[in-house]
Amino acid sequence: MQQPFDIEIGNINYAIFPEGNDTYVVFKEGKEYVQIQKDTAEQWIKLDSETGIPKFDFDEEANQIGKLITAYHENPPIDEDDDEEE
Repeated sequence: MQQPFDIEIGNINYAIFPEGNDTYVVFKEGKEYVQIQKDTAEQWIKLDSETGIPKFDFDEEANQIGKLITAYHENPPIDEDDDEEE
């Protein structure tokens, strides 16, 4: 399973917690904010917080977060602690 990671949009910090199946729980400034899921390569959708059913309303912030999640997975940061000892 993927580990949580952080992203920033402007001066806002988001903590991203992968749930599997391209679904993520997003914390904004330390508080649970939204759950999003990848719909298409360019579209991300919010999930209803109570039912988990997708809301198909367009949400620019969810799309921005999703694009950064995609970019994070395409170029994961190098963890210096993972260096192999010889």
